[in-house]
Amino acid sequence: MTDWPVVLTSRGVRLRPLENADAKAWREARQRSATWLTPWDATVPPGAAGRPSSFRSLVKTLRRAARAGTSYPFALDVEGTFAGQVTVSNIVRGSAQFASIGYWIDQQHAGRGVMPRAVAMAVDHCFGAGGLHRIEVAIRPENSNSLRVVEKLGPSYVVYAPRYLLFFRHSPTPRLYTVTTEECPGGLLARLDADRP
Repeated sequence: MTDWPVVLTSRGVRLRPLENADAKAWREARQRSATWLTPWDATVPPGAAGRPSSFRSLVKTLRRAARAGTSYPFALDVEGTFAGQVTVSNIVRGSAQFASIGYWIDQQHAGRGVMPRAVAMAVDHCFGAGGLHRIEVAIRPENSNSLRVVEKLGPSYVVYAPRYLLFFRHSPTPRLYTVTTEECPGGLLARLDADRP
């Protein structure tokens, strides 16, 4: 795969491959923001292998998926400090050319426009070097922080997706937002910057 690994930067926000060296900062961010993040964490389906047993295992799993061309596992840095993750996953090639995107941010960096910028950077990479056509994100309707991210980016298509993932089985019907290359020919980052006051 020629478009990975990659490092993307814009206005103090940096996306880069997640590394084993991120373990301490990752743990600290997750612990510091646990109450804020835990309600939105995906659950492991019954009978599945479960979560990786260590951070090193997580990185190994994500690297394997990136090498296979099914994922872009980005670490998110803000002004040189680890601040979260943006993961493009379930990359489908062939005639579909689409993927899903998920993200989380350390609460201390939230509310400053970091995540909309990071998501825009990742989507632009997917549409450019990644050659994808459509990106989607599933969001629970009560997750107002995540909804604000996509609202700032302006994807024009939303569908309600009952039982979309096992994670959503016991919660309100998620909203599935999608954006295609035709909707943002100049890129999401350019759209985001054009909307800034």
